[in-house]
This record gives sequence, structure tokens and C-alpha cells, in this order.
Amino acid sequence: MAQYNKLVRDLVPGTLRAGGHKVVTRTLHGTELQKALRAKLDEEIAEYDAAIDDEHAAAELADLLEVLLALAKRRGYGEAAIQQLRSAKLERRGAFDLSLLLISAE
Repeated sequence: MAQYNKLVRDLVPGTLRAGGHKVVTRTLHGTELQKALRAKLDEEIAEYDAAIDDEHAAAELADLLEVLLALAKRRGYGEAAIQQLRSAKLERRGAFDLSLLLISAE
């Protein structure tokens, strides 16, 4: 049996079972869940970096967003609250559309 020991999306175990696999899972809580989400974030960033084309990159960005929203939820913020914070920050500080690298400031 292959060992994974990683956080997966909710429907993955059922999909594996439907494919004839024997699946063992357990539910994470507290700091263990926080660490697993943080590891998942790193995993998804690595998969984004390894994407071979824009379609795969976009799929990995969707996965990243899902993990970020799960992290936000653990802190008590839903998607709408995060979007509101994002919009406020966008208004105050802008986006990254100009691709500016700050070299120095005095």
C-alpha cells in the first residue's frame, strides 16, 4: 500500500475507494491541521513552479487558492471577508500590475 501522509481534498478518498483502492484516513485538528495546510501550500507552490503550460499553472493556482481559503477559514475569515480585505488593500496599495521591483528608498 502506498503511503502518502498528506492532506487531500474532501472527495479524494471516496474517488480512490470507487476505483477499488483500500483507503485509510484520519481527521486532523488544531496545530496538526495547521501544519498540514502549510505543507500543502508548499506542495501546491512547487506544483505551480513545475507547471508545463498555462493551463496546468492555472489549475495549480486554483489549488493554491483553495488551500489559502482553508487557512483563512481556520483563522475565522470566510472567502467574502478575505475578498473584502484584498479589495481594501488593493485600493490602498495597488496590485502587482506594473511589475515594480523596489530597489531602495530614503
